[in-house]
Amino acid sequence: MSKYIHKINYYETDKMGITHHSNYIRFMEEARLNFLSEIGYPMTRLEAAGITSPVVSVNCEYKHPTTYGDMIELEVSLIKYTGVKLSLSYLMKNVDTGTVVATASSSHCFINANGRPLALKKHFPEFDAALIKEANKN
Repeated sequence: MSKYIHKINYYETDKMGITHHSNYIRFMEEARLNFLSEIGYPMTRLEAAGITSPVVSVNCEYKHPTTYGDMIELEVSLIKYTGVKLSLSYLMKNVDTGTVVATASSSHCFINANGRPLALKKHFPEFDAALIKEANKN
């Protein structure tokens, strides 16, 4: 599990003063990139190796609104890894109150520079091993 903190910026709120729903997907992306960095594989390293990781699916359930200045902690957990596809869950909480503000999940595949699916075990075994290690923690 990885933890990431995001502070709600004024521009992320809407006319009602709450965080616009679309921003939670961006927060998830920030947290996912943080997770990859924490396990030693930041996107710069993956891209240098010719690997990209597009989003295959995303789901977000909004539980409680957040507003400007709120700090949100995103707990990222690897829920499934197949060697080609990675699925993550996100538990988002208000840091000050502990209130769950959203739960979410995302799935990503790994592709090469030609857009073809990439089996990490064959093409990047160290990264494959790091993801297997994370998957076994859950």
